[in-house]
Amino acid sequence: MNHPQPTKRKTLTFLAIVLGVFVFVLIVSSSFLSTGAMEGGQANLATTSVDLGTSSPEQVILATDLSLPGIIVSHKKTPESVKAIYMSSWIAGSKTAREKMLKRFENTQINSIVLDIKDTSGKIVIRLNSPVLAKYASEESRVSDITEFVAELHQKGYYVIGHIAVFQDNYLTRIRPDLAMRRKDNNEVWRDKKGMAWLDVSQQEVWDYTVALAGEAYATGFDELNFDYVRFPTDGDLSQIRYRNYDPNKETRIEALQKFFIYLHDHLKAIGAPTSANVFGMVMTNDDDLGIGQVMGNVAPYVDYIAPMIYPSHYPTGWLGFKKPATVPYKVVKISLDSGVKKIEALGFSKNKIRPWLQDFDLGAIYTTAMVKAEQQAVSDAGLSSWMMWDATNKYTLSAYQK
Repeated sequence: MNHPQPTKRKTLTFLAIVLGVFVFVLIVSSSFLSTGAMEGGQANLATTSVDLGTSSPEQVILATDLSLPGIIVSHKKTPESVKAIYMSSWIAGSKTAREKMLKRFENTQINSIVLDIKDTSGKIVIRLNSPVLAKYASEESRVSDITEFVAELHQKGYYVIGHIAVFQDNYLTRIRPDLAMRRKDNNEVWRDKKGMAWLDVSQQEVWDYTVALAGEAYATGFDELNFDYVRFPTDGDLSQIRYRNYDPNKETRIEALQKFFIYLHDHLKAIGAPTSANVFGMVMTNDDDLGIGQVMGNVAPYVDYIAPMIYPSHYPTGWLGFKKPATVPYKVVKISLDSGVKKIEALGFSKNKIRPWLQDFDLGAIYTTAMVKAEQQAVSDAGLSSWMMWDATNKYTLSAYQK
């Protein structure tokens, strides 16, 4: 057998290596161009680091792009008149269930959908890709295809609002009790009458966690970020609550909560996401803070929309002389909004900054089509045009939403 000469062998080997490298480059280049730099179907996550001015060297990472193959993340402009319904994460997580629900609302007034991002259990219920949030292990991913689903909602013409429960949180308080409201007597995690634990309103790491979550959610395509449970607790042994940084002898609940809203505003304005905050319905009519730190003046300046939860069933017996407020939805909503409009305009803001939550569930009364439509009429008669409807079961009174 003839063997090639050493020089010829080296030359052939060198040519083979060059040819192999050339082919490899062609393959990689082709793959990059065809998939948009996606590998294994995973998202290409471009991020912007925002310095939160904390003592920790770690920065909160706000995602600016979260693209999937064939999906371009985009955002819809806020409609002049938002007509929204809430869809639970359990429905949103099932393609069959959510399609059935959306089918019901075709050709109705509804142009916006509210989806959970983080619910009152403390679980983040959508799939995210965040190194900052990963360390908390809060993700449950009930809606694993959230980017695709939000894109689908956009294609159907819906404005998509992300609902974030902030301080009531049974999960993070368990794995990070140092972030929770604690008891004075035994230093255990404090709980309200329902056994729910609360994150400490005064802790900046809780604020940073909320900012990071909001930024990541916006990157998946949510058009607006809606913050809920942004208050102090209402029940339980309140005298036993110990805070890390809040001293009731040195500042009021209103001042303490205002610090959070200022922080949220200042650290989210860079991404340009519209924001809204849920407040008790009686914030519209009361001059005090209801014992929870919420007043119009410490919330409205720092969000785009203030969302009073005007559920007639939640108003106390005898409120303004009404024996059963749940049975007079028009009057409760109209009186509340008339008062709220005066307050918001006195602060120098447009009345359209108010976008109420309304009731479409049976509590205190059986809510009929006429009652739900009466609430909508009250909004209109108060000079407003936007509302969001709440029904935790997602059954809704369909006939109340016909055009």
